Amino acid sequence: METGKKRLLVVTHTAGFRHSDSIEAGEKVLQQLAERSGDFTVDYCRDASEVQKMLTPEYLRENRYDGVVFLNTTGDIGIPDLNAFLNWLKEGKAFIGIHAATDTYHNRPEYLEMIQGEFAYHGKQTKVTARVEQPEHPAVAHFGKEWSVFDEIYIFKQNNRQNVTVLLSLDHHPDDGTPNAGKPGDYLLAWCREYGKGRVFYTALGHRVDVWMSEEYQRHLLGGIRWALRLQERGAVKW
Repeated sequence: METGKKRLLVVTHTAGFRHSDSIEAGEKVLQQLAERSGDFTVDYCRDASEVQKMLTPEYLRENRYDGVVFLNTTGDIGIPDLNAFLNWLKEGKAFIGIHAATDTYHNRPEYLEMIQGEFAYHGKQTKVTARVEQPEHPAVAHFGKEWSVFDEIYIFKQNNRQNVTVLLSLDHHPDDGTPNAGKPGDYLLAWCREYGKGRVFYTALGHRVDVWMSEEYQRHLLGGIRWALRLQERGAVKW
């Protein structure tokens, strides 16, 4: 076991829709980010049996994991004791949720309270220009005042702005072909929060493979990971 590096467990099991292409791309990108940064290592939890084995506090502690990444997980993925897992996070661990992590555990309010977002719907993929609300946060510091990206844009059942630190948002509904397209509003795309002694970072972007391949998105993820692991508090990540 390597020393001096943080350890992340990347969870890609799905119990609903599966983003097969972006999960495959995402696993590779996270491995590359780990190697490029030198700050952390990644292991993978890919199926129901591995969830049963690996997402227990006992296994996570024994293997000295510092956090988990939920990479496009969906549905009830079968964590043996969800409350025990959440309590492990509260002990000071990192949770990084990507895209469909908010399409996970719709039936468990305690999970939704942790991640602070529940997927409602999306329209057609479209280009949006997101406002950067925390220009010093490492997940968004490299964007400047805004970031334009073409992706599948999630709309959430509630706006939980009051409970989180918003990193990226839209001031109108995305032009996605749905009835609300283009209407003014407040739509969150990425946020972070303290969770007990732990930290949560979530980004709604990450459906399209070309988004995963972009340097801008990779720096967004790496900044969020570094913040959640308490490796960097302010400023853009070195690249």
